[in-house]
This record gives sequence, structure tokens and C-alpha cells, in this order.
Amino acid sequence: MNKKKVGWILSIVAIVVVAVFVVVPNFTYESSKELNGFPVPTKAKLIDQGDGVNTYTWSRASGENGIPSDYEKAIKSEGWKKGEREGASVVYTKGKHLIDLTTSTEELDITVYK
Repeated sequence: MNKKKVGWILSIVAIVVVAVFVVVPNFTYESSKELNGFPVPTKAKLIDQGDGVNTYTWSRASGENGIPSDYEKAIKSEGWKKGEREGASVVYTKGKHLIDLTTSTEELDITVYK
């Protein structure tokens, strides 16, 4: 094998490794049973919990821009419908369940209404 082919192969392997260990985990979400199946970013860290509100730190949350489009897609793919938006707060519904997702700089507040 010539040096050029080896260089290309090593470049492709490096890209795949970065994608698997860095990029993909930042764009994944898990359904939370305590939030009625509402997806939560896997990289979000729970920092406070009480009175139906879970507060997470997450570097991709923004008060100005809300949540990234891939998170919107994950929420929609889990069957949640986007409802009313008021400032940084967006209401999502799924059947009889209601969630209020509020974003601020690097923080998510997810409120469950029973």
C-alpha cells in the first residue's frame, strides 16, 4: 500500500472515531420515565429537582435561541406536539401529558404538569 492510501485510511478512521466518541453523544436523547417519556439530552446533568421541575445544565441550551433543531426533532419523534411559546418557555403535549420546557443560558427547566 502506498503512503497516500495509508494517509487517507488513517484520516477516515480518525473522523469515525471523533464522530462516535464526541459528536454522536452530544446529539443523543433518552426518554425519561419520570417526565412521562419526554426526551432529555444524555449530556444534560440534573442539578435540581422538586415540585415537578427538573433543572439541568446543558451546554447547548440557550435563552435566546431555545433548543437546537436536533433536540426539537427528538421531541417530535417521541410523539410530543409543540404548543404555545411564551418567551423562553415552550409547552409540549402528548396525549394527556403536558410538559413546559424553559431554556436559559446552558440550562433547561423541564416542568411536568399532572
